[in-house]
This record gives sequence, structure tokens and C-alpha cells, in this order.
Amino acid sequence: MHTPSDAIPESLVESRGVAPAVLCAPRPMYWSVRRELWENRSIYIAPLAAAGIGMLAFLIGLGFSHSRGHAADQRVMLAMPYAHVAWLLLATAFTVGFFYCLDALYGERRDRSILFWKSLPVSDLTTVLAKASIPLVVLPLLVFAIAVTTHLIMLPLNAAALLVGGAAATLRQLPLLQMELVLLYGLAVLALWHAPLYGWLLLVSAWARRAAFLWAVLPLAAICAFERIAFRTSHFCSLLEDRLYGFGEDAFALHGQTGAPVDPHLIPLAALTPGRFLSTPGLWIGLASAAIFFVAAAHLRRRREPI
Repeated sequence: MHTPSDAIPESLVESRGVAPAVLCAPRPMYWSVRRELWENRSIYIAPLAAAGIGMLAFLIGLGFSHSRGHAADQRVMLAMPYAHVAWLLLATAFTVGFFYCLDALYGERRDRSILFWKSLPVSDLTTVLAKASIPLVVLPLLVFAIAVTTHLIMLPLNAAALLVGGAAATLRQLPLLQMELVLLYGLAVLALWHAPLYGWLLLVSAWARRAAFLWAVLPLAAICAFERIAFRTSHFCSLLEDRLYGFGEDAFALHGQTGAPVDPHLIPLAALTPGRFLSTPGLWIGLASAAIFFVAAAHLRRRREPI
């Protein structure tokens, strides 16, 4: 005995042109990054606050004359406030990235939210990579967008101040587009160069049961002190210093063709040396170390329980 079926025959579906429902891909990486932005508002609030402070300082400094000095000095003086705002944003991004990575995996164990996040179909490696993308990708792009927006707001204010002072023509000497391209290049260089630092912080964040900051800093300081006392050398300290700001000599030509040092407020495009930077062994050793740290952090997250 046959019973009628509620299923629609495929031939009927095809004849009526009924298309089967298409399921959307879950995109775990995308939603993991969105989760980090939702849970950590300091990622964008701190750079916005830094831009506000820079803008306030710029407005206060508008009363000073920019028309004194030679033509080359005028270009540097015009570029100074824009460069200072960019440097403030860079320092803010590094600080935010440092403390974010230090708390990224430690915080979810401390508040026991890891029990919920582990119940979702998202691998530990995907979670760690999503957290690593914040200081390596999201923060640099966010800082660049905020810096460009701030500079564009500063430009007409600067023009108005110069117009009142009778020196509006000097603003034409400001190579703003060049400065933005140098800033974008610098952000990419910093992200690649500091990748092992962020990887180390994520590893400590996944391992430490308490006082993550001390576990991240004290072992490195202890190694430096031990080497200095035992061997009278400071190779490890030099290695750490190079990892913090040793990218400059490889990423930029710090001296012009005449041997004169390049002013950091106004770096020309000719001073960018991406080929030399990408061929630096220290860059690739650092990236390999960062990859090891990320994998180790994912392995520890898989094993760690809430605190």
C-alpha cells in the first residue's frame, strides 16, 4: 500500500522554475573579526581619541607663523603637525595592539566566556588568527583612515590660518598625497616587523593563568639581565630593540644622495626601499617566529580551561 508523499518531485521543481535555497557560507573568520570589534571598543575609540588630541593641539598651534625660514624649511614646518598626528596615531595603535593581544586569550578564560565560544563551530586556529588580524590588519587600516580624515580636516583650517597671516601660497608646498603614501607604507612595514611581538603576546595570553603582563615582560628582562651579568654582553637586548624599531634602516633610505639625513617629518617617496626591506633576513625570521607563536597559541587555547 502506497501513501502520498509530501516531497515535491525534482521534475516538478525544474518545470516550475523553483530554485533550491542556497545556504550562505558561515564565514567564521569574518564573524570572528567582527566579534573582536564588538567586544573591544578600544580598538577604534583609542585612535579616535588620539586624533582628537592631535587636532586640539593643531588648533592651538595655528597661531604660530609658518612663513619664516627658507623654502625647504617651510615645507618641513608645514608638514610637522601632520606628521605629529600620524606619529601619535602610530604610537596609539601599537599600545592598543600590545594590550589587546595580551588580553585576547587570557580575558576569555578569566570571564569563562571561552566555554561559549568553544561550543561554536570555529577552530582554535581561526580564533587565534582572527585575533592576530586586529593588530596586523584592522588597526593599521583603521589608523590610516583616521589619519587621512584628520589631515583632510586640518588642511582647510591650515589654509585659513595662513590666509589670515598673508602666507596662503606656502600651503602649495605641502605634499599631502606623498605623506599619506609614506604613512601607508610605514603602517605595512610596522605590521610585518612587529608580527612576532604580537605573536609572543598572544602565546603568553593563551598560557598565563594570572599576571599576563608580567609573564610577557619579566622573562625577557630576566634573559637580558642574566646575559649582561654572566657574559658581559647584551645581544638579546639588542635583538629586542631591533625588533621594536630596527626596521628603519631597511625600510627607508635615511640619508639622501648627498649624504644629508632625511627629515622624518617629510620623507620623500624616493626614500622608500621596499625591496631592501622584503629581502631582510630579520623580516622573514620574525614572520616565521610569529607563525610558530600563532600555532602554539591555538594549541594552548585548545587545552586550556577557564581560570
